[in-house]
Amino acid sequence: VQLQASGGGLVQTGGSLRLSCAASGFRFSTNALGWFRQPPGKEREFVAFISRGDVVTRYGDSVKGRFTVSRDDAKNTVYLEMTSLKPEDTAVYYCAAKPSPSLRAVFVDPGEYYYWGQGTQVTVSS
Repeated sequence: VQLQASGGGLVQTGGSLRLSCAASGFRFSTNALGWFRQPPGKEREFVAFISRGDVVTRYGDSVKGRFTVSRDDAKNTVYLEMTSLKPEDTAVYYCAAKPSPSLRAVFVDPGEYYYWGQGTQVTVSS
C-alpha cells in the first residue's frame, strides 16, 4: 500500500498550489480520502475530505472557500487545489485513505484513517 503526495513547494501569500496524491496497492475507489496538515510545532489537523464516489466533501473552517478537494478514481489519485494561500497554511500536508462502506460516510478524525502518505511541505511566504 502506498500513497505518494506531491506538489508542495514555496509560494507567496495569495498564490496557489495543487497537491496530488497517487495511490497504489489497494482498491482506491472504495476508499474515502482525506487531506490533513501539520504546521510546525502543532498537531495534525483536518483540511479536506472527499467521500467514496465523490458524493460528499467537507473542509476545515480555515480553508473553506479557498481549497477544493477532488478525486480521479481512474487514476487512483486525489487532489487538493489550494488558492489564496496564507502564511498560516504553511505545514506538511498529508493524504490519507480509509475503506468506506458508504457513499455518504464522512471521516474527519485522523485516527479513523488506515493509510497515510509521506507528506509534502507547503510553505507560504509573507
